[in-house]
Amino acid sequence: MTSTPTGPVPNAELLPTALEFLAEHPVVDGHNDLPWALREQVRYDLSRRDIAEDQSAHLHTDIARLRAGGVGAQFWSVYVRSDLGGDEAVSATLEQIDCVDQLLARYPADLAPAETADAMEKARTEGRIASLKGAEGGHSINNSLATLRALHALGVRYMTLTHNDNIAWADSATDTERLGGLSAFGREVVREMNRTGMLVDLSHVSAGTMRDALATSEAPVIFSHSSSRAVCDHPRNIPDDVLAQLPANGGVAMATFVPKFILPAAVEWTLRADENLRAHGHHHLDTGEEAMALHRAFEAAHPRPVATAATVADHLDHMREVAGVDHIGIGGDYDGTAFTPAGLEDVAGYPNLVAELLGRNWSTADLAKLTWGNAVRVLRDAEAVSRDLAARRGPSNATLEQLDG
Repeated sequence: MTSTPTGPVPNAELLPTALEFLAEHPVVDGHNDLPWALREQVRYDLSRRDIAEDQSAHLHTDIARLRAGGVGAQFWSVYVRSDLGGDEAVSATLEQIDCVDQLLARYPADLAPAETADAMEKARTEGRIASLKGAEGGHSINNSLATLRALHALGVRYMTLTHNDNIAWADSATDTERLGGLSAFGREVVREMNRTGMLVDLSHVSAGTMRDALATSEAPVIFSHSSSRAVCDHPRNIPDDVLAQLPANGGVAMATFVPKFILPAAVEWTLRADENLRAHGHHHLDTGEEAMALHRAFEAAHPRPVATAATVADHLDHMREVAGVDHIGIGGDYDGTAFTPAGLEDVAGYPNLVAELLGRNWSTADLAKLTWGNAVRVLRDAEAVSRDLAARRGPSNATLEQLDG
């Protein structure tokens, strides 16, 4: 994956200020798919994708670019595709968790394991990048609350309730609505996540699932990588009525950079690009070398509408207006998308977004909440809820069959 400059950077005169700001208030990014890219490209052979070296030809992420981007904490996605099911999905998720653990063991001077808000703050004082894990899709637990608890024990600190497809107990944003939201078992999953201290992540879920989860959750929720539906009408984004519920819940919506979710002109183009991949025998989420070559050829014949840092800032402006500055964050989705905005080509790009927001007169205090404070606070609040709930109730052993019939 290349990071070729696309022209002059707007607000370039504010970049020194942005870099100074990020040195004090680094980015907590809610979602990075590096583990899946390593699985797909080299089957976890980290010597072939040594992120201590420049990996811009293959990945959006390496240590030097994380440092250049002012990243202080990263939720590494332990995502597996939703066409994997049952025990196969569980095993693949465990392999993804193991990949993150291998990265932490290989780069201890730069990446610090973090499972709590205190650990995030400690890593920051040490000058290391706090590294957390987030599972992407309830298919990863195979309808088992015990498996959910096992993932938490292995360090997973959020779970996205669905990925692109419905599961037995929750509707996805990009599938045909079946339940209207969460089933009874789905609500029990949310309650058990609250009890264990695992954040409920509502990216990828249907609007009905968002609303049901907010009505059920006793702890703050997150959207690890979703933007505003009012700004770009895509089902992966968050409706205003849901954003407006975040202050009462205490949750955080982390704006994503994926062009097909943030730029209306890119939505239809991406549908055609994805269909081109499928016509050549590739999954539409494939970011391997052959798939990317097909994408580049398609783009040469059909120029791509290009999002920019200003496009992301438009979403953040709206999300701040509706939800309030205490309830927004950043979730780039690097290494989980074939295309990125101009100026945000890879994980080194966050200063360009901060510069854009400075140019829109965002205060330092508001920016500090966006980049660091809100994400750390939401995890700390979820930990407090967990302590309270665990003192009052034990683990749930409910099953899908018992609750949903």
